[in-house]
Amino acid sequence: MRYLILSIGLLFIALGCKKDKVFSGPTPYELDIPSHFPTMIIPDDNPMTVEGVELGRRLFYDKRLSGDNSQACATCHLPSAGFSDPEQFSTGIDGIQGDRNSMALINLGWNTSFFWDGRSKTLEEQIIEPVVNPIEMHEEWKDVIDKLSGDQRYQEMFGQAFMTKTIDSLNAAKAMAQFIRTLISSDSKFDVMYRYEYNFELSPEEEAIYQTITPSEWAGYDLFKSLNGADCFHCHNGPLMQVHKFSNNGLDATFTDLGRGLVTGNPNDNGKFKVPTLRNIAYTAPYMHDGRFQTLDEVIDHYSFGVVMSPTIDPNMEFASQGGVQLDAFERDLLKQFLMTLTDDNFVNNPNFQEPQ
Repeated sequence: MRYLILSIGLLFIALGCKKDKVFSGPTPYELDIPSHFPTMIIPDDNPMTVEGVELGRRLFYDKRLSGDNSQACATCHLPSAGFSDPEQFSTGIDGIQGDRNSMALINLGWNTSFFWDGRSKTLEEQIIEPVVNPIEMHEEWKDVIDKLSGDQRYQEMFGQAFMTKTIDSLNAAKAMAQFIRTLISSDSKFDVMYRYEYNFELSPEEEAIYQTITPSEWAGYDLFKSLNGADCFHCHNGPLMQVHKFSNNGLDATFTDLGRGLVTGNPNDNGKFKVPTLRNIAYTAPYMHDGRFQTLDEVIDHYSFGVVMSPTIDPNMEFASQGGVQLDAFERDLLKQFLMTLTDDNFVNNPNFQEPQ
């Protein structure tokens, strides 16, 4: 009898321990921030968790977020295109095209504004809009929530990520923002060049890559940074290859799209658009806010001799009055060779970023 009582007691203890393990809360997600990158600021009300990231990844690829269940966020932000759209303008579920090219989702965890005109200040805020936009996914969030609430797997995932069985748009946006913050691109030849330039210690793998950097690529990098060369450095610098500002880069003399001016109402902002990152630029064609340039050569030609003057032209475009920086064919080729070093194949092929099975 004594052994029986002892066995029953041990059984209750075991069951109690098992019960405690079931309700442990979401698991903190440790972002792997490259040592040559700045610190990423994570919102206090949306900490990164393993469960939140996985939920956000599933939502990012779920076509039920659209009105006719035919499009997901990933439809216009393809991993193979650097999470951008290879079409000039994305087409929504009703067959209507937008008038701006879909921006690449690269290193957005460091951005302080979103959309070409910067109308959203946070990732969480930005994510809400495409679902309800009538020329994009054209759905009501309440209907999205009804669809997701009927899915037992989502009930479990929202519960694990946010400790609640209630599925709502706020938590859906938070989860997708967590996933997008994991989309870090830092594994290009340029990263090795940057780390070498600023005396970061190179790993054996990086040392091997360093040995493959050509004199032309270094020359293109020097040209990229030169005030009397390509003069790209004012808007694209640092490990992110992006300055957080809005710029009129001399595309048009008059504006059919006011860009930032539509948001601020300030005429001095007309024709200005968010400066995008140059990372993975080989993957993210077409280029500019309206996707007018199909190739890198066209982009380089624009800055060389296609710039046009307008009242809000960026003052850092010092050679705008003469049409651009006037690079010759040899210099344009060097610049292009450098831009290709920004390619990060591991980013576009990362299995953690692909559609979950």
